[in-house]
Amino acid sequence: MNIRADHLAGGAFIAFGILVFILGWDLPFGRITAPGAGMLPKLLAGMMIAFGAIVALASTHGERLRDIPWSDWGHAVQVIVIAAIATLLYSRLGFLVTMPLLLFALLAIVERRNLIAAAAFAIGLTLFAYWLFAIALHSPLERGSLWS
Repeated sequence: MNIRADHLAGGAFIAFGILVFILGWDLPFGRITAPGAGMLPKLLAGMMIAFGAIVALASTHGERLRDIPWSDWGHAVQVIVIAAIATLLYSRLGFLVTMPLLLFALLAIVERRNLIAAAAFAIGLTLFAYWLFAIALHSPLERGSLWS
């Protein structure tokens, strides 16, 4: 078999899009003038399926799966574990605590950057994101149980 990395990636996007459709099947789609709770997830899932199919079908120049070096798998596992921990802590700690911890862990542990620079970047980016979404766009962010 001559499976390429793009075949696998396109197939993963198609599978994830189908999963989103299945999980959000009950949600009402609504109309364009009055969108329902399921409109955005279903539109994004449809786009993921369409673009996944395009990637999978147009994968004539991608690397063959057997030729890809898998030596960096430890790095990927670290990112997945840190993201999973942040996901678990997000509702308990809230945006303002979880996000700088996530960014700092990714920069300091995974990327092995300078601790002070990683902390400054994590705090600065979190404060900017908080200002942009919570203050400028009035989007509710998770406060966590610490602020209740």
